[in-house]
Amino acid sequence: MWETARMAGYFAAHAVWSVFDGETLVPMYGYEKPDGQRGLDRFPGDLQVGAAAVQAALRDNSHGAVHAVTVLDAFVDLPGGRTDALIVEAAGHTDGFLLRMAIPYRPQDAPDGFAVHRPKFLAVTGASQDDYQKVAEAFFQGVDAHEKAGPIWAAHLDESR
Repeated sequence: MWETARMAGYFAAHAVWSVFDGETLVPMYGYEKPDGQRGLDRFPGDLQVGAAAVQAALRDNSHGAVHAVTVLDAFVDLPGGRTDALIVEAAGHTDGFLLRMAIPYRPQDAPDGFAVHRPKFLAVTGASQDDYQKVAEAFFQGVDAHEKAGPIWAAHLDESR
């Protein structure tokens, strides 16, 4: 569970780095094999087709991963209104752990510039509510482990949403 949450943070940070540069995030599927080797598949082209492809990759586990993460660019409705968000889904294929989060952000071209808001848990399977704090800590360990994206996230954190 913890390794899956850390990996989710790492790939979420990578996605933040992409949208920080003003790019449209290409749907991505990150995975770790039993030998520790990591990979990243991107699904360019039509975003709906790419979204379906990353979900299929997570479900089918064609790489034989022990941990896998998908990240998509979408929108979420928050009390302050609809906002851009990265939707992160992480699966521990060996322990049944499943984590789904939204990471709201303000795009680079917004009047106030780029910002990353507090992640929101959307669903957690295979962990109790008592574990959520530790899951969040593991997630942020993964964010901080990304040498280029971790500092961007920290410098643009806006916890107002």
